[in-house]
Amino acid sequence: MVLGYQSPLYVMAFDHRGSFERDLFGAKPPVRPEVRAGITDAKKIIYEGFVRVVGSGAPREAAGVLVDEQFGAEVARAAKAAGYLLAMPVEKSGQPEFDFFYGEDFGAHIEAFDPKFAKVLVRYNAEGDRDLNARQSERLARLSSWLHERDRKFLFELLVPPTREQLERCGGDHGRYDRELRPDLVARAIGSLQDSGVNPDIWKIEGLETANDCIQVVAQARTGGRDGVSCIVLGRGADLAKVTQWVEIAAGVPGFIGLAVGRTVWEDALRAYLASTVTRDQAAATIADRYRDLVDAYVTTARAGVVPTSESS
Repeated sequence: MVLGYQSPLYVMAFDHRGSFERDLFGAKPPVRPEVRAGITDAKKIIYEGFVRVVGSGAPREAAGVLVDEQFGAEVARAAKAAGYLLAMPVEKSGQPEFDFFYGEDFGAHIEAFDPKFAKVLVRYNAEGDRDLNARQSERLARLSSWLHERDRKFLFELLVPPTREQLERCGGDHGRYDRELRPDLVARAIGSLQDSGVNPDIWKIEGLETANDCIQVVAQARTGGRDGVSCIVLGRGADLAKVTQWVEIAAGVPGFIGLAVGRTVWEDALRAYLASTVTRDQAAATIADRYRDLVDAYVTTARAGVVPTSESS
């Protein structure tokens, strides 16, 4: 199969599991039936907001949802039946080390739902624990081979948390780490994973502060003849203004094709709904508006072909 994916892609991400239980419902495993029902319903509200946006003119062929089987199986089936792009996670939720949620049965679950993209979330720092990196790389290479042997697309969400030493070099300032160290570490992580046989079609990347940072990451993602591989930007749960900035920076860089944003879009609306301060319809409308704003920001900047001057250095 041909490696890569180059069509526009705007993903509503709500495959969160542990954070849904803990942060929105104040629950700990094992999840009680009433909490499970509440989480399942909350994911339906997010999907209702997504459908509103597509129904009001957002680019349907590029619109996608990232949702889990554990709490979102009904949504996944509905999205697939409606013809939306579907991505589903493979990893255990909230773990510092990547492993398969369904163990060696991961393939059966992928085939049962038949998503366009199988997604992983991985924390990987090239200067971090070598044994941890090696264990993760082995599992990820196995998944990469399994997917591509079956002509399936691979979406890789890469998080690069700082080591203690890296953070100390930045005076304990996470913002400095993001600006000064993380861009190079992202590119190095991608290169290390590629060398280990991990070959995603799309890299899902934490927001970067400059166009040059984005260019560096795309260059690594496409090295060694991987010309069709692309990147999308994720939101990290940041406020809407910050995520919009990241989206606009990435949108002006060839090789970035879209976004995948979650909590920034839906968390406030769901909290308000769960507190009974807004109706279900109002929550879905707020989610729709925020998703539309981010898609519009991306599309407008991508069409212009440039990033804001203040961010292009």
